[in-house]
Amino acid sequence: MTLAVDFDGTIVEHRYPQIGPEIPFAIDTLKMLIRDHHKIILWTVREGEMLDEAVNWCRERGVEFYAVNRDYPEETTNNNQHFSRKIKVDYFIDDRNLGGLPDWGTIYRMVSRHKTWHDIIIEAEQNASLRPYEELHPKKAWWKFW
Repeated sequence: MTLAVDFDGTIVEHRYPQIGPEIPFAIDTLKMLIRDHHKIILWTVREGEMLDEAVNWCRERGVEFYAVNRDYPEETTNNNQHFSRKIKVDYFIDDRNLGGLPDWGTIYRMVSRHKTWHDIIIEAEQNASLRPYEELHPKKAWWKFW
C-alpha cells in the first residue's frame, strides 16, 4: 500500500515551525510499515529548509520516505503535464482526520490487517462485551407505509 503521512501533529507534536517531540511510537511504526513493504510518502505543508529539517529528522531516526510531497520520487512539474497536489495513496495518516489521530498501534493494525476505523471500533466493542456484532447492532426495521 501507499500511505501519505503528515509530519507536524502526526509524527511529532505540533511546534511548527520548530520540530516537536516525537509522538509515541510514530517512528517505530513507520519503520515497521516500511519493513512490511509499504510506500510511505511524507505529505506536509513544510517547504524549503523546514521540509529538509523534517526529512533529515526522520532519516536520523531510520525512516526513509518513498517520496516527499509527491506521488513518486522522480515526479516534478516539468515531467508531468498533469501534476496535481492531490496525491494518489491508499491511506492518509494525519492528525486532522475526522475523529483525530488514532494511536500508532491502531494505525499499524489498520494498515497491516486492511481494516477500517469502523472495523477497529466494532472489534473493540465485541471484545469488550463478548457479544456478537449482530446482537450489539440489530438490523433496523424498514418503515412500512401501507
